[in-house]
Amino acid sequence: MRRKWQKAKPKEDKKRFWANRQIRALEVFLIDENGQSVGNVPTEKALAMAEEAGLDLVEVNPKVSPPVAKIVNLGQLKYEAEKKEHKQKIMQKKIDTKGIRLSARISEHDFDFRLDQGKKFLSDGDKLKVELSLKGREKQHPEKAREVIMDFVQKLEKTEGLNVFAEQPLTKQGGRFTIILANKNN
Repeated sequence: MRRKWQKAKPKEDKKRFWANRQIRALEVFLIDENGQSVGNVPTEKALAMAEEAGLDLVEVNPKVSPPVAKIVNLGQLKYEAEKKEHKQKIMQKKIDTKGIRLSARISEHDFDFRLDQGKKFLSDGDKLKVELSLKGREKQHPEKAREVIMDFVQKLEKTEGLNVFAEQPLTKQGGRFTIILANKNN
């Protein structure tokens, strides 16, 4: 038997406000339209007060006993909550991990170029993953690879305006060395 395709329902992670007749509690702690606390009031009386003011009765905190309800404009309350959520989302800082690859036989110009890239990444607030892969006969001289990476790290640490530290120490997996660096802002 063929099944009918249905679009996936979006998950509701937003705060849901119960309003007016949706409030199931018999009694609520009421806050009027001016922000003054009225106290414990039967829900029916609170609804009548909200209708009289031309506003909605909205359950603000349903977890306490009795639940806290406020007389406000529901549309405005939802708008302000959405605006606040959007502002918090913008304020979050996303940190990326940028990668730089070195080699055991890297030329001085390439080394300096990658050093400048590393400085730029760290000053932008990103983390830096430095990798060095050994190929063929290079695998017999891992100390050379370790020396190249530590030289790179030392030159980054000497850079003025950067406070570089190793978030993950130098590790060796097979023929690959990696270290993760970050800039500690004071």
